[in-house]
Amino acid sequence: MYSTLLKGVALSVLASVLFGTLYYYTTLLQPLSGQEIFGWRMLFTLPAITLFLLASGEWHLVKNLFQRLREQPVLWLGLVLSSFLVGIQLWLFLWAPLHGHALNVSLGYFLMPLVMVLIGRFYYRERLSRLQVMAVLLAAAGAAHAVFQAGGLAWTSLLVCLGYPYYFVLRSQMKTDHLGGLWFDMLLTLPLAGYLALTGSGLSAMGSAFSALPWLVLLLGLLSAAAMVAYILSSRMLPFSLFGLLGYVEPVLLVGVALILGETITPEALPTYLAIWLALGLLGVESWLAYRRQKAGK
Repeated sequence: MYSTLLKGVALSVLASVLFGTLYYYTTLLQPLSGQEIFGWRMLFTLPAITLFLLASGEWHLVKNLFQRLREQPVLWLGLVLSSFLVGIQLWLFLWAPLHGHALNVSLGYFLMPLVMVLIGRFYYRERLSRLQVMAVLLAAAGAAHAVFQAGGLAWTSLLVCLGYPYYFVLRSQMKTDHLGGLWFDMLLTLPLAGYLALTGSGLSAMGSAFSALPWLVLLLGLLSAAAMVAYILSSRMLPFSLFGLLGYVEPVLLVGVALILGETITPEALPTYLAIWLALGLLGVESWLAYRRQKAGK
């Protein structure tokens, strides 16, 4: 049990690091717009995930889901909604740093773990350890301070903190919360992705003989696939509440990217990040204690 838990924690942290890398990586893809970057990302992410499923022997998850769709055609409606929910998040993730909304999106990621903890506690009836309760209280204080400092919540913040949790709940309800479900989510975004990628003004730059854009876009797809696979695998290994709390690794990294891109944090906002760092520290202590318990039990 603890071995699976530690693997889930490691995969969650890896996903956060990769997502943080992608947040900055978009700035290297000029002159592509946010919509074009989203389109190319989806076009290259699906083949990368397909190769991973084939290489890992997990392709049966896709075939099983195809079988379910033949038996339950109404499931297509749920998959379309699931694809829309994750697609709009992935679009926003690429659009925000190019349009001055990096910090607003970061605030949404600060609030999202709290929403997921509440869902885990009251919907899935999960119990929190004492260290997790302390981490939640610290994170809640930090998030409340951030909302107060921001004077409210922007639409981008709300879209993140409410949209992603419902995406995971929906996948759980449909029993598509595995890599096969992710493959279908990516598949259903292809028509829109193709339109955005192939009709944008940046297509001419992609075709330039001296442009590095095609290689950068290919790497974008590989990074995206690796991040999504790690994220979905960790969600399968961890309790919903702990999976949500580990989401605090990502906004800390996103804030760092926002600072690199020229956005600023006022001294008044520092208590938010101090509270989040302390909460992450408590989760780190709990993971270490779990590892010690596992070794002692061998």
